[in-house]
Amino acid sequence: MKKKLLMDIFINPHQVPHYVSYAFLASIILIVVALLVKSSIKLIPSGIQNFMETVIDAILNLCDENIGHHWAKHFFPLIATIALFIAVCNFMGLIPGFASPTSNINTNAAMAIPVFLATHVYGIRVHGLGYLKHFVGPIRSIFALPLMMLMFVIEFIGHLVRPVTLSVRLFGNMVANTTCLQFWACWPLGHPYRHTFARRAVSVIQAFVFTLLATLYLAGAVERGTLNKSP
Repeated sequence: MKKKLLMDIFINPHQVPHYVSYAFLASIILIVVALLVKSSIKLIPSGIQNFMETVIDAILNLCDENIGHHWAKHFFPLIATIALFIAVCNFMGLIPGFASPTSNINTNAAMAIPVFLATHVYGIRVHGLGYLKHFVGPIRSIFALPLMMLMFVIEFIGHLVRPVTLSVRLFGNMVANTTCLQFWACWPLGHPYRHTFARRAVSVIQAFVFTLLATLYLAGAVERGTLNKSP
């Protein structure tokens, strides 16, 4: 079954949505780059190793600054995978004849939902039932029970819409990015590569925004808490 799916993706692409086939391609690119870097690791980095070490170090610092040293390396694989995958998918949309998988909301939802689930799973693992205190605000008084109930409803809705906002924000920006590229390609006096710097900047910024928000959500769930066994 898996073999037939892979054959359909690469031999009969019309049978598979384009965002799925390009997402597979982005994954293959990341795997190949990782293998190339692994096979040519040097004490003094250069070339692609130097570039990848710079990117990985920046993502690790982002986790360290927002989640804390105790949790940074624990969540780093998830955060780094999301960041690199989104960046590659975004840049694929700038290549003529290619499409960006992140311009489809299904791809974005497939990344936002695991982040949403991980946030609350780790929140409960770390704080137990005390995690529910995150939803009622800083007030802890029987006299403020109506206010606490109102805060719980507001926070509950706010947490539910997180995966929606993550998905829609990336989706909207990448669709707009692709639309601008098509507009300039059709404009008589325009050129498809005009304003390329701006489109590249949007691709990087949107990958960073998604990654940063995912990091902050995880940080809010595990703040001031540790697992019984250090990760």
